[in-house]
Amino acid sequence: MDIRKNTREWIRVERTQFNGYELVDLRVWYTDKPGEDGKLCPSRKGVAFNVELLPEIIDALKQLDLALETN
Repeated sequence: MDIRKNTREWIRVERTQFNGYELVDLRVWYTDKPGEDGKLCPSRKGVAFNVELLPEIIDALKQLDLALETN
């Protein structure tokens, strides 16, 4: 799943594997040239974590969303 961040960047959420571990990778991807014709390339900006942590991450994001709504 890609979420547009701005005109040249997207946040990509995907399931990956590394050294036998199942991971969730949240990474900023960017176009290698301006405009819609550019090829998407991964940046170093991001985080990967074990899929077993996903429920805790989702819960933390829900709590943050709720806190932002009440402010």
